[in-house]
Amino acid sequence: MSARGKFITFEGGEGTGKSTQIKLLCNFLKQKNEDVLLTKEPGGTEIGLELRRILTEGEVSKLDATAEALLFFADRRLHMTQKVWPALEQGRWVLSDRFADSTMAYQYYAYDKRLKREDIEYLYRFTVGRFEPDLTIILDIDPRIGLKRSFKKAEGMTNKETRIENQGLAWHERLRRGFLEIAKENPERCVVLDADKPVDVLHNEISVLVEKRFLLKG
Repeated sequence: MSARGKFITFEGGEGTGKSTQIKLLCNFLKQKNEDVLLTKEPGGTEIGLELRRILTEGEVSKLDATAEALLFFADRRLHMTQKVWPALEQGRWVLSDRFADSTMAYQYYAYDKRLKREDIEYLYRFTVGRFEPDLTIILDIDPRIGLKRSFKKAEGMTNKETRIENQGLAWHERLRRGFLEIAKENPERCVVLDADKPVDVLHNEISVLVEKRFLLKG
């Protein structure tokens, strides 16, 4: 039986370039002859795509923090059981654009702690158990820069996934502080990188980090 694969998650606020960097890392690992699965939350499964539409499109006020958290964890359970865990058992690398740190950052910190932290932690244990990523890369950027990037990206999208972007700047500043607090609480798992850098420079930092962390060869 193959050794368990590695699970790397990319986190950060809007417009940090996660989608770009995760694809670049995927290509880098494939060049090292690694078997890689690229996925995302929400939307990593067929049902997850429907949940993603509900969560990312439409009016800001249509869901509150509690409803959002429940839908994200429903998506996460499907994602883990149908995709992530089976791939890891096969010895594959799994790169996920967002995971549970996003739920804590968005539904707890950004909403100014309207939900209880212990409730989110309970939902995590109920859904995922004690499992956690091998490495979490948090891309950090000034929300004003990130939001500008994100709205520009949305201009070319058929489905406008801008529900979260339309929260106020103060909301996004709390979100940023939340991710930084999560990284501070989990220094062995989380690495914060400055996302306001050229794409190739940031990719090089990430590839060097992963190569050293997991002693890659080839």
